[in-house]
Amino acid sequence: MKLLKEMCSIHAPSGNEYAMTQFLLHYIEKEKSNWKFQPEIYSGEGFQNCIVLVFGKPRTAIFAHIDNIGFTVRYKNQLVKIGGPHLEKGIQLYGNDSQGPVECEVVIDEEENLSYKSSRQIERGTDLSYVPVWEEDDDYVQCCYMDNRLGVWNALKVCEELEHGAIVFSCWEEHGGGSVPFLLKFLFEKYAIRQCLISDITWITEGVLPGKGVVISMRDTGIPRRSFVNKIIQLAGLSKVNFQLEVEGSGGSDGTEIQKQPYPVDWCFIGAAEQNVHSAKEKVHKKDIEAMLSLYKYLMKHLE
Repeated sequence: MKLLKEMCSIHAPSGNEYAMTQFLLHYIEKEKSNWKFQPEIYSGEGFQNCIVLVFGKPRTAIFAHIDNIGFTVRYKNQLVKIGGPHLEKGIQLYGNDSQGPVECEVVIDEEENLSYKSSRQIERGTDLSYVPVWEEDDDYVQCCYMDNRLGVWNALKVCEELEHGAIVFSCWEEHGGGSVPFLLKFLFEKYAIRQCLISDITWITEGVLPGKGVVISMRDTGIPRRSFVNKIIQLAGLSKVNFQLEVEGSGGSDGTEIQKQPYPVDWCFIGAAEQNVHSAKEKVHKKDIEAMLSLYKYLMKHLE
Protein backbone atom coordinates (compact mmCIF):
# COMPACT_ATOMS: atom_id res chain seq x y z
CA MET A 1 0.00 0.00 0.00
CA LYS A 2 3.03 2.30 -0.05
CA LEU A 3 2.30 3.50 -3.59
CA LEU A 4 -1.38 4.11 -2.82
CA LYS A 5 -0.51 6.04 0.35
CA GLU A 6 1.90 8.26 -1.57
CA MET A 7 -0.63 9.00 -4.30
CA CYS A 8 -3.36 9.88 -1.77
CA SER A 9 -1.13 12.70 -0.52
CA ILE A 10 -0.72 14.38 -3.92
CA HIS A 11 -2.60 17.63 -4.47
CA ALA A 12 -4.48 17.28 -7.77
CA PRO A 13 -7.96 18.87 -7.73
CA SER A 14 -9.88 18.94 -11.01
CA GLY A 15 -8.20 21.30 -13.44
CA ASN A 16 -4.89 21.29 -11.55
CA GLU A 17 -3.77 17.68 -12.01
CA TYR A 18 -0.21 18.63 -12.99
CA ALA A 19 1.46 17.24 -9.84
CA MET A 20 -0.27 13.89 -10.28
CA THR A 21 0.62 13.81 -13.97
CA GLN A 22 4.30 14.40 -13.19
CA PHE A 23 4.26 11.76 -10.45
CA LEU A 24 2.79 9.20 -12.86
CA LEU A 25 5.22 9.99 -15.65
CA HIS A 26 8.18 9.61 -13.26
CA TYR A 27 6.74 6.38 -11.83
CA ILE A 28 6.14 4.90 -15.29
CA GLU A 29 9.63 5.82 -16.47
CA LYS A 30 11.16 4.24 -13.36
CA GLU A 31 9.06 1.06 -13.30
CA LYS A 32 8.39 0.19 -16.94
CA SER A 33 11.62 -1.82 -17.30
CA ASN A 34 10.14 -4.23 -14.73
CA TRP A 35 6.93 -4.69 -16.72
CA LYS A 36 6.59 -7.75 -18.96
CA PHE A 37 5.72 -5.63 -22.00
CA GLN A 38 6.67 -2.08 -22.92
CA PRO A 39 4.03 0.55 -23.78
CA GLU A 40 3.88 3.47 -26.14
CA ILE A 41 3.51 6.57 -23.92
CA TYR A 42 1.39 9.53 -24.99
CA SER A 43 1.40 12.73 -22.92
CA GLY A 44 2.16 16.43 -23.14
CA GLU A 45 1.13 18.44 -26.20
CA GLY A 46 -2.35 17.41 -27.30
CA PHE A 47 -3.05 15.47 -24.10
CA GLN A 48 -3.06 18.34 -21.53
CA ASN A 49 -2.59 16.67 -18.09
CA CYS A 50 -3.72 13.24 -19.32
CA ILE A 51 -1.56 10.20 -20.06
CA VAL A 52 -2.26 7.25 -22.39
CA LEU A 53 -0.25 4.03 -22.35
CA VAL A 54 -0.73 1.62 -25.26
CA PHE A 55 0.47 -1.98 -25.04
CA GLY A 56 0.67 -4.23 -28.08
CA LYS A 57 -2.51 -4.39 -30.15
CA PRO A 58 -5.15 -3.01 -27.78
CA ARG A 59 -8.76 -4.15 -27.85
CA THR A 60 -9.81 -2.68 -24.50
CA ALA A 61 -8.95 0.55 -22.65
CA ILE A 62 -8.95 1.10 -18.89
CA PHE A 63 -9.92 4.63 -17.81
CA ALA A 64 -8.79 5.92 -14.40
CA HIS A 65 -9.24 9.59 -13.52
CA ILE A 66 -6.38 11.26 -11.66
CA ASP A 67 -8.14 14.35 -10.28
CA ASN A 68 -9.74 14.80 -6.87
CA ILE A 69 -12.51 16.87 -5.33
CA GLY A 70 -11.66 19.98 -3.31
CA PHE A 71 -12.35 23.69 -2.95
CA THR A 72 -11.40 26.99 -4.61
CA VAL A 73 -10.79 30.16 -2.60
CA ARG A 74 -13.19 32.94 -3.66
CA TYR A 75 -13.46 36.39 -2.01
CA LYS A 76 -13.58 37.36 1.67
CA ASN A 77 -12.56 33.90 2.90
CA GLN A 78 -15.29 32.19 0.88
CA LEU A 79 -14.86 28.68 -0.56
CA VAL A 80 -16.37 27.23 -3.73
CA LYS A 81 -16.68 23.46 -4.16
CA ILE A 82 -14.71 21.50 -6.76
CA GLY A 83 -16.90 18.51 -7.54
CA GLY A 84 -19.01 17.23 -4.66
CA PRO A 85 -16.96 17.16 -1.45
CA HIS A 86 -18.61 16.01 1.76
CA LEU A 87 -19.23 19.13 3.84
CA GLU A 88 -18.14 19.03 7.47
CA LYS A 89 -17.01 21.75 9.84
CA GLY A 90 -13.41 21.70 10.93
CA ILE A 91 -12.02 19.67 8.03
CA GLN A 92 -8.39 20.60 7.35
CA LEU A 93 -7.39 21.72 3.84
CA TYR A 94 -4.07 22.55 2.23
CA GLY A 95 -2.71 24.10 -0.95
CA ASN A 96 -0.23 26.63 -2.27
CA ASP A 97 -0.41 30.24 -3.41
CA SER A 98 2.33 32.70 -4.41
CA GLN A 99 3.30 33.15 -0.77
CA GLY A 100 3.91 29.44 -0.29
CA PRO A 101 2.14 26.50 1.39
CA VAL A 102 -1.09 27.17 3.25
CA GLU A 103 -3.40 25.22 5.55
CA CYS A 104 -6.86 26.18 6.71
CA GLU A 105 -10.04 24.88 8.30
CA VAL A 106 -13.50 24.63 6.72
CA VAL A 107 -16.20 26.81 8.31
CA ILE A 108 -19.93 26.28 7.57
CA ASP A 109 -22.46 28.84 8.79
CA GLU A 110 -26.15 28.30 9.59
CA GLU A 111 -27.11 28.85 5.95
CA GLU A 112 -24.44 26.34 4.87
CA ASN A 113 -22.24 28.99 3.28
CA LEU A 114 -18.64 27.83 3.05
CA SER A 115 -15.59 29.75 4.20
CA TYR A 116 -12.17 29.06 5.68
CA LYS A 117 -10.26 29.97 8.81
CA SER A 118 -6.51 30.42 8.44
CA SER A 119 -3.55 32.22 9.99
CA ARG A 120 -3.33 34.37 6.85
CA GLN A 121 -5.36 35.45 3.86
CA ILE A 122 -5.23 32.94 0.99
CA GLU A 123 -5.06 34.33 -2.52
CA ARG A 124 -8.27 34.10 -4.55
CA GLY A 125 -8.29 31.24 -7.05
CA THR A 126 -6.12 28.99 -4.88
CA ASP A 127 -7.36 25.41 -4.96
CA LEU A 128 -7.39 23.35 -1.78
CA SER A 129 -7.44 19.61 -1.02
CA TYR A 130 -8.07 17.59 2.13
CA VAL A 131 -5.04 17.16 4.39
CA PRO A 132 -4.24 13.43 4.05
CA VAL A 133 -4.38 11.26 7.18
CA TRP A 134 -3.57 7.63 6.34
CA GLU A 135 -4.94 4.81 8.51
CA GLU A 136 -4.47 1.11 7.87
CA ASP A 137 -5.19 -2.16 9.66
CA ASP A 138 -5.48 -5.82 8.67
CA ASP A 139 -8.78 -5.28 6.85
CA TYR A 140 -9.06 -1.65 5.71
CA VAL A 141 -7.18 1.31 4.31
CA GLN A 142 -8.54 4.81 4.96
CA CYS A 143 -7.54 8.21 3.64
CA CYS A 144 -8.81 11.03 1.48
CA TYR A 145 -8.92 10.45 -2.26
CA MET A 146 -9.26 6.68 -2.45
CA ASP A 147 -11.58 7.98 -5.18
CA ASN A 148 -9.74 7.76 -7.41
CA ARG A 149 -6.13 7.13 -6.42
CA LEU A 150 -7.13 3.53 -5.85
CA GLY A 151 -8.43 3.31 -9.43
CA VAL A 152 -5.10 4.73 -10.62
CA TRP A 153 -3.19 2.26 -8.42
CA ASN A 154 -5.21 -0.58 -9.93
CA ALA A 155 -4.41 0.56 -13.48
CA LEU A 156 -0.68 0.84 -12.70
CA LYS A 157 -0.66 -2.70 -11.27
CA VAL A 158 -2.39 -4.03 -14.41
CA CYS A 159 0.49 -2.51 -16.43
CA GLU A 160 2.94 -4.95 -14.84
CA GLU A 161 1.62 -7.91 -16.88
CA LEU A 162 -0.41 -6.29 -19.68
CA GLU A 163 0.38 -7.49 -23.22
CA HIS A 164 -2.45 -5.90 -25.21
CA GLY A 165 -4.52 -2.96 -23.99
CA ALA A 166 -4.59 0.77 -23.29
CA ILE A 167 -4.38 2.54 -19.93
CA VAL A 168 -5.88 6.03 -19.83
CA PHE A 169 -5.26 8.48 -17.00
CA SER A 170 -7.96 11.13 -17.45
CA CYS A 171 -8.71 14.50 -15.85
CA TRP A 172 -11.63 16.66 -14.66
CA GLU A 173 -13.89 13.70 -13.89
CA GLU A 174 -14.93 15.00 -10.46
CA HIS A 175 -16.14 18.31 -11.88
CA GLY A 176 -18.09 17.25 -14.95
CA GLY A 177 -15.42 15.76 -17.18
CA GLY A 178 -13.87 17.29 -20.27
CA SER A 179 -10.91 15.10 -21.20
CA VAL A 180 -12.80 11.98 -22.31
CA PRO A 181 -13.93 13.36 -25.71
CA PHE A 182 -10.42 13.94 -27.07
CA LEU A 183 -9.03 10.81 -25.40
CA LEU A 184 -11.74 8.59 -26.84
CA LYS A 185 -11.34 10.18 -30.29
CA PHE A 186 -7.62 9.37 -30.15
CA LEU A 187 -8.19 5.75 -29.07
CA PHE A 188 -10.98 5.08 -31.55
CA GLU A 189 -9.36 6.67 -34.59
CA LYS A 190 -5.78 5.47 -34.02
CA TYR A 191 -6.39 2.06 -32.40
CA ALA A 192 -10.05 1.25 -33.19
CA ILE A 193 -10.77 0.61 -29.50
CA ARG A 194 -14.44 -0.19 -28.96
CA GLN A 195 -14.65 -1.23 -25.31
CA CYS A 196 -13.62 0.45 -22.07
CA LEU A 197 -13.46 -0.47 -18.39
CA ILE A 198 -13.79 2.29 -15.80
CA SER A 199 -11.31 1.81 -12.94
CA ASP A 200 -12.99 3.97 -10.33
CA ILE A 201 -14.45 3.73 -6.82
CA THR A 202 -18.14 3.37 -5.96
CA TRP A 203 -20.23 3.40 -2.78
CA ILE A 204 -21.11 1.04 0.05
CA THR A 205 -24.94 0.83 0.11
CA GLU A 206 -27.65 -1.50 1.36
CA GLY A 207 -26.90 -3.71 -1.66
CA VAL A 208 -23.10 -3.39 -1.79
CA LEU A 209 -21.14 -4.49 1.27
CA PRO A 210 -17.48 -4.22 2.30
CA GLY A 211 -15.33 -7.31 1.93
CA LYS A 212 -17.72 -9.05 -0.47
CA GLY A 213 -15.81 -8.39 -3.68
CA VAL A 214 -15.31 -5.89 -6.47
CA VAL A 215 -18.41 -4.11 -7.81
CA ILE A 216 -19.66 -4.42 -11.39
CA SER A 217 -22.07 -1.54 -11.96
CA MET A 218 -25.05 -2.40 -14.17
CA ARG A 219 -26.07 1.26 -14.26
CA ASP A 220 -25.88 4.65 -12.54
CA THR A 221 -26.94 7.90 -14.24
CA GLY A 222 -25.57 6.26 -17.37
CA ILE A 223 -26.83 2.96 -18.72
CA PRO A 224 -24.17 0.94 -20.56
CA ARG A 225 -25.14 -1.46 -23.34
CA ARG A 226 -26.59 -4.53 -21.65
CA SER A 227 -24.95 -7.09 -23.92
CA PHE A 228 -21.51 -5.75 -22.97
CA VAL A 229 -22.32 -5.72 -19.25
CA ASN A 230 -23.62 -9.29 -19.55
CA LYS A 231 -20.33 -10.30 -21.17
CA ILE A 232 -18.41 -8.75 -18.26
CA ILE A 233 -20.60 -10.54 -15.70
CA GLN A 234 -20.16 -13.87 -17.51
CA LEU A 235 -16.38 -13.50 -17.58
CA ALA A 236 -16.37 -12.44 -13.92
CA GLY A 237 -18.16 -15.66 -13.06
CA LEU A 238 -15.56 -17.69 -14.95
CA SER A 239 -12.73 -15.82 -13.20
CA LYS A 240 -13.76 -17.11 -9.74
CA VAL A 241 -13.11 -13.61 -8.36
CA ASN A 242 -15.63 -12.40 -5.77
CA PHE A 243 -17.86 -9.67 -7.21
CA GLN A 244 -21.08 -7.79 -6.47
CA LEU A 245 -23.61 -6.25 -8.84
CA GLU A 246 -24.62 -2.63 -8.40
CA VAL A 247 -27.74 -0.83 -9.61
CA GLU A 248 -27.91 2.91 -8.92
CA GLY A 249 -29.91 5.85 -10.24
CA SER A 250 -27.34 8.53 -9.44
CA GLY A 251 -23.61 9.04 -9.71
CA GLY A 252 -21.48 8.98 -12.81
CA SER A 253 -17.97 8.42 -14.13
CA ASP A 254 -15.84 8.63 -17.24
CA GLY A 255 -18.15 5.91 -18.54
CA THR A 256 -21.10 8.29 -18.56
CA GLU A 257 -19.06 10.69 -20.67
CA ILE A 258 -17.89 7.92 -23.02
CA GLN A 259 -21.53 7.15 -23.74
CA LYS A 260 -22.17 10.73 -24.85
CA GLN A 261 -19.47 10.71 -27.52
CA PRO A 262 -20.13 10.03 -31.23
CA TYR A 263 -18.32 6.69 -31.22
CA PRO A 264 -19.72 3.13 -30.90
CA VAL A 265 -17.72 2.30 -27.77
CA ASP A 266 -18.98 0.07 -24.95
CA TRP A 267 -18.10 0.68 -21.31
CA CYS A 268 -18.56 -0.81 -17.86
CA PHE A 269 -17.71 0.60 -14.41
CA ILE A 270 -15.82 -1.92 -12.27
CA GLY A 271 -14.35 -0.93 -8.92
CA ALA A 272 -14.12 -1.41 -5.18
CA ALA A 273 -16.71 0.27 -2.97
CA GLU A 274 -15.87 2.75 -0.24
CA GLN A 275 -17.41 4.08 2.94
CA ASN A 276 -17.47 7.83 3.77
CA VAL A 277 -17.78 8.89 0.12
CA HIS A 278 -16.04 12.15 -0.93
CA SER A 279 -14.87 12.80 2.61
CA ALA A 280 -11.42 13.02 4.16
CA LYS A 281 -11.88 9.46 5.51
CA GLU A 282 -12.70 7.32 2.49
CA LYS A 283 -12.40 3.69 3.61
CA VAL A 284 -12.00 0.54 1.48
CA HIS A 285 -11.74 -3.14 2.42
CA LYS A 286 -8.48 -4.79 1.35
CA LYS A 287 -10.29 -7.89 0.04
CA ASP A 288 -12.21 -5.67 -2.36
CA ILE A 289 -8.96 -4.08 -3.57
CA GLU A 290 -7.49 -7.54 -4.22
CA ALA A 291 -10.63 -8.64 -6.05
CA MET A 292 -10.62 -5.46 -8.18
CA LEU A 293 -7.07 -6.02 -9.38
CA SER A 294 -7.61 -9.75 -9.98
CA LEU A 295 -10.72 -9.16 -12.08
CA TYR A 296 -9.07 -6.44 -14.18
CA LYS A 297 -6.11 -8.70 -14.94
CA TYR A 298 -8.48 -11.49 -15.96
CA LEU A 299 -10.68 -9.27 -18.13
CA MET A 300 -7.76 -7.70 -19.98
CA LYS A 301 -6.67 -11.19 -21.00
CA HIS A 302 -10.08 -12.57 -21.93
CA LEU A 303 -12.15 -9.69 -23.30
CA GLU A 304 -12.38 -10.01 -27.11
